[in-house]
Parts: sequence; structure tokens; C-alpha cells
Amino acid sequence: MKMTTRFKLKTRKWRGRTSHGGGHKKKRRGKGSQGGRGYGGSHKHKFSYITTVEPDHYGYKGFFSRGKKLKVINVMDIAKMHGSEIDLGKLGYEKLLGKGTISRAVTVKVDQASAQAKEKIEKAGGMVLEVKEQKAKQISA
Repeated sequence: MKMTTRFKLKTRKWRGRTSHGGGHKKKRRGKGSQGGRGYGGSHKHKFSYITTVEPDHYGYKGFFSRGKKLKVINVMDIAKMHGSEIDLGKLGYEKLLGKGTISRAVTVKVDQASAQAKEKIEKAGGMVLEVKEQKAKQISA
């Protein structure tokens, strides 16, 4: 396809002139005129551009675990709670862990508990009722 002359006029206009409308011939030459190649200067002079035009450029990009993480609570947190019977299921916790100490007798209802947590509560005179195991036994029976 042959181009008509009306499309060529802009470039024809600059023939014989060195600058092509870019000022001095040394200007508009390389990537230095853009302030660096690619994301060069993105933490310095191009930072406002990155934050406005590409706000998701920085940050976590990658895989994430789809496995369910249990909501846990420690023995030291139970020691701070009031009452002798504590239902952790109603409070939104699923597992009891053994960090910390407890000095009073407490009955704790929870889905799961670590061996260390059971040992510490039973040593203080309390007891741990694992509700999840009881539910599973009732279903299978």
C-alpha cells in the first residue's frame, strides 16, 4: 500500500534539520532523557509515578497457603480469664497450646489441645475436655 503525501508531511517538514523538534541535537537521545531504563529511579525521582499509576507494583507477590490455620490460645491467656469453666469454642478458639503457667483449677472445653497444655492444667487441678473427639465418637457410634 502506498502512503499518500498528507501522512508524510510531519516528517518531511523536519528534513534538513538535525533536531526534529526536540531542541538541541544531543537532547532526546537515549534513556537518560527518560531518567533511566525500565523501573530505574522508581524509588527516587519516579516514585510518585509508580505509586499513582502502578500502586500494586510493590508488595507481596507469590504463593499463599490455602490450608486452614487454627485459631489458638495459650495456657497463660486462660490463667488471666475469670471463672472455673471456660468454653473456648464459644470464644472462637479451636486449639489450646501450652505456653505459660496456670496456678488454679479450671475446666476447659476445646476442640483440640496439646499434650503440654493438658499436662499443665491437670497439674493445677483442672481438666481439659476435648469436644471435637467426643463429637466424632458420637457420630461414629
